[in-house]
Amino acid sequence: MDNENVKEQVLKAYSFRHACKEFDGSKKISDDDFNYILEVGKLSPSSFGFIPWKFLILQNAEIRQKISPVSWGAELKLPDASHFIVILSRKTADLIYSSKYISYIMENVQKLPQNVIDKRKKGYENFQKNDFKLLENDRAMFDWGCKQTYIALGNMMTAAALIGIDSCPIEGFNRDKVEEILSQEGILDREKFGVSCMVAFGYRKKAPRPKTRPSLDKLVEWIR
Repeated sequence: MDNENVKEQVLKAYSFRHACKEFDGSKKISDDDFNYILEVGKLSPSSFGFIPWKFLILQNAEIRQKISPVSWGAELKLPDASHFIVILSRKTADLIYSSKYISYIMENVQKLPQNVIDKRKKGYENFQKNDFKLLENDRAMFDWGCKQTYIALGNMMTAAALIGIDSCPIEGFNRDKVEEILSQEGILDREKFGVSCMVAFGYRKKAPRPKTRPSLDKLVEWIR
């Protein structure tokens, strides 16, 4: 496929994509298509390549029902979405420069030699302490991790739109109450993870309203 066709397909996907309010519960995403969406999430970029996210795929109807009363933004999606993901971000315990998780990523995933690991750890420590001041409080570190989860979120929604699958990103929920429920269900370690956002996937129940966006010149300023 040449570049012009690629650009046309991507723009069509973004025109197709919308925050789907209600899903057709009779239509389900195939395993193959959903694994493709997850693979795109896995391959998404993260700071230092340390992958702060985890995807909880909530297919259990009882758990969906439990979080619905404290997830007002997801209330219409939870009953009928084909797939529903709660995206988690790691917390300070895992993301701090001295953590076992960071060592695991560099040693076992990135497979870096020890001299490179030592150098990267020093740079990562300086970044956390001085550049972004992430060690001043746990919320700063968690918010930094959450920002990165949105890269994976956006990429997965785009990947879905490219093959005609609808999605809806969700921030409308009470974080503490959702985390409490997931913790009680034994699927969330609150010491290491917190809920960043949610996203529903499936097929639209009805056609969306036309997109509304300001013109490009209102959003872009060229500095030459």
